[in-house]
Amino acid sequence: MRSNAGTTIIFMIMMLATGIVHAELGDITFQREQGDASTQSTAPAVFPHWKHRIHYKCYACHNAIFQMKAGTAKITMQEISDGKYCGACHNGKQAWAVSFDTCNNCHKGE
Repeated sequence: MRSNAGTTIIFMIMMLATGIVHAELGDITFQREQGDASTQSTAPAVFPHWKHRIHYKCYACHNAIFQMKAGTAKITMQEISDGKYCGACHNGKQAWAVSFDTCNNCHKGE
């Protein structure tokens, strides 16, 4: 008899293979701290985790770039521009570069 976790994983793989599951199920929204001036003008960044997992194994990012536990890093746009966190891949070579032209790729709003 399979465990619930094993059954869930098999179900998700089947759903992904058929295209029924949308990336939104694995999205991670980066919440800003209160008092951050940019919270008023820019939507929080949303990371499409499932979309990335389709193309990369966990160890491509964890624990080299990101810790496994959510909320362990305080990610800033400056750090991303400096090649840290998302900027390790989103540098214009491996993936689209982070710039004012690509803001809406992550900061989608509601």
